Amino acid sequence: MRSGSTSSPPRPGQRDAITLGLRQNLAQFMLLVAVNALVGGTLGQERTVLPLLAEKVFHLDQYTSSLTYILAFGVAKAATNYFAGTLSDRHGRKPVLVAGWLIALPVPLLLIFADSWGWIVAANVVLGISQGLTWSTTVMMKMDLVGPGRRGLAMGLNEAAGYLGVAGTALATGYIASTYGLRPGPFLLGAAFIAVGLGLSVLTVRETHHHAKAEAARHVPAHAGTQAGLSNREVFTLTSFRDKSLSSVSQAGMVNNLNDGLAWGLFPVLFAAAGLGIERIGVLAAVYPAVWGAGQLITGPLSDRIGRKPLIIGGMLVQALALGMVALGNDFGTWLAAVVLLGTGTAMVYPTLLAAIGDVAHPEWRARSVGIYRLWRDGGFAVGALLSGLIADAYGIAAAVAVVAGLTALSGLIVAARMRNSDHRAQG
Repeated sequence: MRSGSTSSPPRPGQRDAITLGLRQNLAQFMLLVAVNALVGGTLGQERTVLPLLAEKVFHLDQYTSSLTYILAFGVAKAATNYFAGTLSDRHGRKPVLVAGWLIALPVPLLLIFADSWGWIVAANVVLGISQGLTWSTTVMMKMDLVGPGRRGLAMGLNEAAGYLGVAGTALATGYIASTYGLRPGPFLLGAAFIAVGLGLSVLTVRETHHHAKAEAARHVPAHAGTQAGLSNREVFTLTSFRDKSLSSVSQAGMVNNLNDGLAWGLFPVLFAAAGLGIERIGVLAAVYPAVWGAGQLITGPLSDRIGRKPLIIGGMLVQALALGMVALGNDFGTWLAAVVLLGTGTAMVYPTLLAAIGDVAHPEWRARSVGIYRLWRDGGFAVGALLSGLIADAYGIAAAVAVVAGLTALSGLIVAARMRNSDHRAQG
């Protein structure tokens, strides 16, 4: 079957005619890559600017208070991730994607016109809901299209596009802010991304749920306990606690975004306190997700060949080392090396964790399992904002970074002790 003909839902008796695979569905796959780059860009409009707004415009003098926007974002996105999987199974992937873009429409206006920090927090609740729907759905749709054989590559391309979008926008908004001020310029770029993303999703993205159903019809469970026919509660407990691989992935994802929440909220403040200007802070804020994004083009397919577990363990330990360098550093050169290393470690784990979920979860409930994993993972933003803010207020930013470095290393050791390494081969 030609790739162009896979987009129409099959009539009864035609499910076996649906073709899975990257090459067979390349046009829709690459369109979804572009859409996710816009999703990342919508998030990236905040990375450089909001920590500086908290300090320079709203004069927040406590880190815990200034990080409330990340706490709000993390809670909203985590909760929405959970529902995104169930909604996309019930109503299809495309309606959920379009709904996510529609919800994002007021975010730039809220950020531009906010006259109190409460409005910034409210904007991030809305942004978190939007990101939970849009990013989760692009992940599910790519998994649907490629099938089991190239899942690591698919997730590498998806996450690379998203975080290169974050990086490019963080760099651009740093330049815009240094030239034209912190508002409104940086957020006009976010508004443009939302408009284009909504238009592409409505006019050109096609439903992929029938691809997942076709895969489910011929799926062989990775191991006992991951069969079809599980309830929402069973999927939740399996993903979160019972299955050694799924639960290992869930905790690693949470810790990964815990340290990303720290980087998002406190790194710009740390760099500014050392005397770096907005443009240099923008460079550091952009290099980290840029290395993270581009590196996934290598690590995603590499995990298809060598397995998920070695990359996850190694990536968590590399991140811990990088955070230690940030805590000890005090100049642009040291911090630049540290954020390159942090991006490298994150690239090793990010697509690999998602691919590992896809390996183990049955296609019938894979979307729900992905949503539950992303619930835990993006809950890390909230935990990171609260934990790092409290430690930074009490002992300083360097101490907060050091504590998170230790937690990141511990997470890698948990994966080493619990996770299976053969699940990716069971689906190949």
